[in-house]
Amino acid sequence: MCSAARWRERVARNERTIEPTRAIHSTARREKAQLSSRHPVRFNMDLGLKRQSGTFLWLTLLLCCISGTLSKESCDGSLVSHLPPSAFRSSSQLSSSHGPGFAKLNRRDGAGGWSPLDSNKYQWLEINLGERTEITAIATQGRYGSSDWVTGYQLMFSDTGHNWRQYRQEDSIGVFSGNTNADSVVPFKLHQPMFARFLRVVPLDWNPNGRIGLRLEAYGCQYKSDVMEFDGSSSVLYRFSPNSSQASKDKLSLKFKTLLNSGTLIRMEETHGPSLTVELVKGKLLFHLRKGKHPSPDFHASVSLGSLLYDQHWHSVTIERVSRHLNLTVDKSTQQLPVPGHLSLSDISEISFGGVSGPSASRTLSKKNFVGCMENVLYNDVNIVNLAKEGRLVSITGAVSFTCSEPVDVPVTFSSPGSFLQLPLSMPSDELSISLEFRTWNKAGLLLTFDLWQRAGSAWLYLSDARARLQIHKAGRILIDITAGSGLNDGQWHMVHLSGRRGRLAIAVDGEDGGTAQAHPSFPVIPENQLFFGGCPEEGKVSHGGDHGCRNPFSVFQGCMRLIHTGDEEVDLIKVQQMSLGNFSDLQMDICGIIDRCSPSYCEHGGKCTQSWSAFHCNCSHTGYKGATCHSSIYEQSCEAYKHRGNTSGFYHIDVDGSGPIDPQRIYCNMTDKTWMVIQHNNTELTKLKPSSGINQHLAHFNYPADVEQLRAIITKAEHCEQELSYHCKKSRLLNTPGVPFAWWMDGSGEVQTYWGGATPESKQCACGLRESCVDPERFCNCDADGVDWANDTGLLSHKEHLPVRGIAVGDLSRPGSEAAYKVGALQCYGDLHFWNSAYFNKETSYLHFPTFHGELSADISFLFKTSTASGVFLENLGIKDFIRIELSSPFEVVFSYDVGNGPVEVRVESPSALNDDRWHSVRAERNVKEASLHVDQLPGATQRAPPDGHIHLQLNSQLFVGGTASRQKGFLGCIRSLQLNGRALDLEERANITPGVRPGCPGHCSSYGSLCQNRGRCVERHTGFACNCGLSPYTGAFCQKEVSAYFKPSTSVSYTFKEPYELNRNSSVQASSIYSDMTLRGENISLGFRTSQAPALLLYVGSYYREYLAVLLNRNGQLDVKYKLQSNREVEVFKTSTRNLANGQLHIVSIRRQAENLYIQVDQYEQEDFNITSDVEFNAIKSVVLGRVHDSGELDPEIARLSSLGFTGCLSVVHFNSITPLKAALLYPATSPVVVVGPLEESTCGSSAPSHHHVTETTHSLADHFGTVGTGEPIVNAINSDSALIGGVIAVVIFIILSALAVMGRCLYRRKETFQTQPPKGGKPEDSPEFPFNNDANSQYVLNESQREHFI
Repeated sequence: MCSAARWRERVARNERTIEPTRAIHSTARREKAQLSSRHPVRFNMDLGLKRQSGTFLWLTLLLCCISGTLSKESCDGSLVSHLPPSAFRSSSQLSSSHGPGFAKLNRRDGAGGWSPLDSNKYQWLEINLGERTEITAIATQGRYGSSDWVTGYQLMFSDTGHNWRQYRQEDSIGVFSGNTNADSVVPFKLHQPMFARFLRVVPLDWNPNGRIGLRLEAYGCQYKSDVMEFDGSSSVLYRFSPNSSQASKDKLSLKFKTLLNSGTLIRMEETHGPSLTVELVKGKLLFHLRKGKHPSPDFHASVSLGSLLYDQHWHSVTIERVSRHLNLTVDKSTQQLPVPGHLSLSDISEISFGGVSGPSASRTLSKKNFVGCMENVLYNDVNIVNLAKEGRLVSITGAVSFTCSEPVDVPVTFSSPGSFLQLPLSMPSDELSISLEFRTWNKAGLLLTFDLWQRAGSAWLYLSDARARLQIHKAGRILIDITAGSGLNDGQWHMVHLSGRRGRLAIAVDGEDGGTAQAHPSFPVIPENQLFFGGCPEEGKVSHGGDHGCRNPFSVFQGCMRLIHTGDEEVDLIKVQQMSLGNFSDLQMDICGIIDRCSPSYCEHGGKCTQSWSAFHCNCSHTGYKGATCHSSIYEQSCEAYKHRGNTSGFYHIDVDGSGPIDPQRIYCNMTDKTWMVIQHNNTELTKLKPSSGINQHLAHFNYPADVEQLRAIITKAEHCEQELSYHCKKSRLLNTPGVPFAWWMDGSGEVQTYWGGATPESKQCACGLRESCVDPERFCNCDADGVDWANDTGLLSHKEHLPVRGIAVGDLSRPGSEAAYKVGALQCYGDLHFWNSAYFNKETSYLHFPTFHGELSADISFLFKTSTASGVFLENLGIKDFIRIELSSPFEVVFSYDVGNGPVEVRVESPSALNDDRWHSVRAERNVKEASLHVDQLPGATQRAPPDGHIHLQLNSQLFVGGTASRQKGFLGCIRSLQLNGRALDLEERANITPGVRPGCPGHCSSYGSLCQNRGRCVERHTGFACNCGLSPYTGAFCQKEVSAYFKPSTSVSYTFKEPYELNRNSSVQASSIYSDMTLRGENISLGFRTSQAPALLLYVGSYYREYLAVLLNRNGQLDVKYKLQSNREVEVFKTSTRNLANGQLHIVSIRRQAENLYIQVDQYEQEDFNITSDVEFNAIKSVVLGRVHDSGELDPEIARLSSLGFTGCLSVVHFNSITPLKAALLYPATSPVVVVGPLEESTCGSSAPSHHHVTETTHSLADHFGTVGTGEPIVNAINSDSALIGGVIAVVIFIILSALAVMGRCLYRRKETFQTQPPKGGKPEDSPEFPFNNDANSQYVLNESQREHFI
C-alpha cells in the first residue's frame, strides 16, 4: 500500500503519466509490498509537503513509510525530472530550443524535446546523474506536438562519461523498441538494473516522415558505494574475530573493475586446511580450491567463470558456502563446486584481498597482484571496506586508497563490413611509427593500410590465420611479406607496432611477450597523407572527395581498437567522434562492443565452443551429440528402438534420456523374442567361499559400467527387469527367518534387503518359501535347513525399485565344514515403456493437456504419428507472446512454428508422397539459440537460422496441448506415439484413459514395420508392436534375417519325411492316380546356399513313393546340374547350367523354380537360365527331402546312389523347398519335426556371406545350469579363496581330465544314437497339434502355428 501511495503522489506531481508509470512498475509493486530504508528522510519530506489533508492521514502515511524503512524500498524514483540543464549533453542540437535540456518526460519547454542537427545513427543524448545510481526502468516520448520520435534505440552506461557499455537484455538484445507517435509514453522495465553515473541514449531508427525527437525519464534510486583501490603492490588482510566463522552458511560478495587481464583478487585460507583462491587470468576468473602444498597438492579443483572482465566496468563476484558445496557466481553466471567430505571450509580464518605475498604467491597462476578497484566487499554482512577505513581487524600492505581513479580509455568498435576509420597523417617523415591495440575473435581482418609516398606501392597490415602479417605490394608484385605473433583472435587486447627507419622495417606484437618480424627493404617505407584502419570507404566516401587510394584485398576487421599512435602522438578519438578529425563510417565510438558468445557457452554435452565476431560454433566431435548446440543425441534411447531400425544383437550406445543430461552408455542388446538390455558387472560368475580365520562375514561390491543415474533411468524406462541371485550352501544358513539373517544384499539405493531371488520384497523368504517347497518345511529357504549336503536357493529379483544389486554379504561361514558360493547375474531388462506409448484421437475437438513445456534455450520435440486426415495440430504451447506449434498443414507438409520475441518463424518440410497414408511417420523438431530445424522420416531436413542478436528465451506459460489447440480448432485425428520433449517422455496412455474422445494405444504397426520381416517372414500384429513369424522362412532371428547353416561330413544325412497316405496300406489295388492326386506337385520353389570343395557332390535329393525324384548336384567339373525324373518309364532329364566351377570353397546361392514344364535356375548374381521339361510335369507322392547322404539307397537311381555314397562335405544353409525348411527343422526343432538326422550335424555360421562379428552374437541366458536341490553336488565355481597357486593348478588339471573323459563318453553315446532314426511323436499328440510345428504336406503354407512363432516386440 505504501508503494502504491508513493506512485499516486508521483502522479500528482507529474500529470499525464498515470498509466505509463503504472505500466513500468506493475511488476515492482507485485514483488515488493513495502518501501525500503534507503532514503526515508527524502520520501518522508515529500509526503509532508504534498499531503496536508489532515493530521490523521499524514500520520498514517508517515507510519506506512516508516515501516518501509525496515524493509527493501521499491527502487523506482524519478531520476531525470529534477536534474538541471547542465546535466544533459548531446551529439548536436537542431537549435537552442531543441537542446538536450528540454528532453524531460511530459515537459513542453523549448521546442518540446531534443532533436539533433542531423538525423543519423551517430547522434546521442547523454544524462549525468551526478553520482553512481541504480537504474531500473526507462520511459520515452517523442518531441511534443511534432512528427519527430524515435522508434528504436540503444542504452549505454558509464561511470566516467567515456568507455561506454551497452545495456543488453538476455545478453543478446541491445535494441529497445521506442515510440509510434510523439506523445504516448513507452516504458521499459530493465531485466537487470544498471549501476552508473552517466546514461546515454543512441537513436537507431526514427519516424521516416520526421526527425529524431526525444523526451525521456529514468527510474531508480541512489546507490551506496564503498570502494578501495589497489595498485598491484597493495593488499588488505582480514582476520576473523573469535567464533565469527562458525556460521552454517558463509557468503562473500564484492564488485571489481580493472584494466589489466590478470591478478589475484581473493585468497581465503585456513591455517592447516584448504584454501580458496580467486584470480583473474586472461580476463576470466579462476576459482582454485586446494589442500596441500604447491605444485602437488593433496586436492585441487578449479572452476572458470566470466570473460573479458578487464574492461574497466564493474563485475560482481559472490562466493557462498552451503553445506558441502560452494556456489560461485560472476555477474549472471553460476557454477557449483562440490567440496569433498575430508575438506572443510567452515574454519576459514583469514581472507586476503588484492593479492597475496610470501609462499602463497607461488600458488597462483597469474603471479601478479590485483590492479584496480573493489566495491562493497561484504563477508557475512561485515563491510570489509569500512573495517579497513577504521583499521579494525584488518591489516593493510602498501598503498590502498578508498576512492577509485578512472583512467580515460576511449576504444572504437568496427562492427560491420562497412566500418573504417580514416586518419590524416602529417608531413612525410623518414621514420615510420604507427601502433595500436586491438581485440577480435576473427582470424582474419585488415588492421591498417596506406599508400607509400610517391606511389612507391601499398602496404597492408592485417590478420591472417590469427597472426599479424605485413605485405607491401607494387604493380602486383609482393615486395615485403613478414608475420609475427600467433593466436591473436582470443578476444584479448594485443598491441601491434609498425616501425621503420633507414632500410629496416619491423612489426612487433605485444612487446616482449609477443613476437617480432623484420625486413630490410631497398626502398623507403614512407606513408602518404592518409591512414585507413579496419577497412576502406566506398568509392566517393572520403573527407575531401576524389580517389581515396584505399584498397582492401583482405577481410574487413571486426573488433575493437584503442590507443592509436602515429609517431609519438596518440590519436584523440573523441575529436574523431565529434567529426573534427578524420573520417569514419559504421563505427561505435567510445565503446568496445566485443561480446564473448562462448561465455556462458550454449554448447551442450561437452561440445567445444569457438566463435567469430558475430557468431559462435559448437564442435560436437566425440560427444555423442549433434546439432548446432550439440543438443540432440546421435544414439537411440533403448535396444527396442535399435531393433526397430532393423539392428540385430550386439553392443550399442544407449542414450536413455535422449537430449537430457544423462550420458550415453554402451550396452549389449540381445535381440531375441524379447529385446533384452544386458548390463554386466565386475563378477557375474559363481564365486565360492570357504571359512577364513578371523573373518565373520564376506562382503562383495559390484561395479557396473553405467553410473547410478544411468542405471536408474534404464530400469525406470524398461517394461521388466530382472537379476539372478543365487546362493549355494553346505552347512551355511542364509536368511534364517524369523531370526537374524546371516546374509543380505544391498539394492540400487544402498538399502539392505533380506529377501532372496524369486521371493517378494519384505517377505524375508526365498523362492521355495513362497512355493512351500523348501527342503525343511519349517524353513523359508533351502539353505536354512543347515544340511551337510550341497543345496541352493536361486531365483530372479524383479522388483525394479530395488535393482540393481550393489553388494552382497554372507555371514554363516565360521563353523567347521561350512562352505558356500554365490552368484549375482547381469542386470537384464526388456521392453521400452515409452516407445509404444500412444494415444488415438477420434474427435477433432479432443486433446490431451500436460504441464507447461520448459525449453527456454533448447527445445526438442519428437514423436511418431499416423493419420488418414489431411491436416491437424499435433501439439501447441502458448505464452503471453511466445508460442511453439507443430502441425500437419496438408497431406504433404509438416510445419514447425514458434516465436521467441523476434516474430513468428516457420520451418517446413514437404514430402513427395502423402503423409496421411495411415502409416507411422516420425517427426523431430528442435529449436535452440542458433537455429530451428525440422526432420520428417528420412526426408531432407529444413533449417531456419536465428538472428545473431535477437531474443533467445522461449517463455511459455499455458498448458501443453497434444492433439489439438486451446481454441479447439484444427484438431488432429489419428495416432500419436512416443512423444518426448527434451528427452522426457509424456505418458499419453495415462491421460487418454481419463480424457473423452481419446483412446490409449494405437494398433496397426505392420503397415509401417512389416518390411523389417525379411526372407518370407510374416508380420504379425501385437498390442505393443509386432512379431515376425519365420515359419515359412529358412531363416530365423527377430527379423528372419539369421542364416540357418550347418557343416556336413560324408556320413551326415538330414531327411525330412512326408507321411505315407492312409489308402496305400489299406487298399493297394486302388489306382495310383486316385491315391496320390492330393500329393501331386506341378511346381517347386527351391533355394539353398552351399560352400564346398567337393566335386561331384549331391546337394539335395527329393524322392517320391513312385520312384520319381529331383536331384540338385555338382558334376565332376563343379558345375551345377538339376535332374528331374517325373515318369518312371522315361529317362531322367538333366539340366546343366553354364556356370563356372562352383566347388571352389566359396559361398554360392542357388534358386530353382519350376512351373509345370518351365524351369528357371539362377546361381548367385549370374543371369537366370530357362529350361523346358519334356516329360510329365507332375511330381507325384513326395516321400522325403534329403540333404547329404541318402540312406534309402535300394530305390535310388544308380548314378544318384553313386553320388550319395560319397556323401557331402561342406556347408549347407537356408535350405528351402516350397514351404519346407528341412535344415532349420533338424537344427532348431528336432524333437517336434518329422526329420531324421544321421551322422554329425552341427550348427555353424559357415553360410554367412561375411565373417560373424562378435558384437552381433545372439546369446541366451538360462538359470538351468545353476538351479539345484539337496544332493546335486558341489557347484562348479570361480573360487576366490584357494589356498595356493599349486592347489589351484591341481584342481584345474583334475577338472580338465574329468571333463575330457565325459566328453569322450558323450561323443560315443551320441554316435550310437545317430544310427537310429528319430521316431515320430507317439500317442497323445495328433499331427496337427499346436506343439507339432511341422506337417508332412509339401504344399503347406504355414509351418509354424501361433504358439511356435518367433516373436518380435
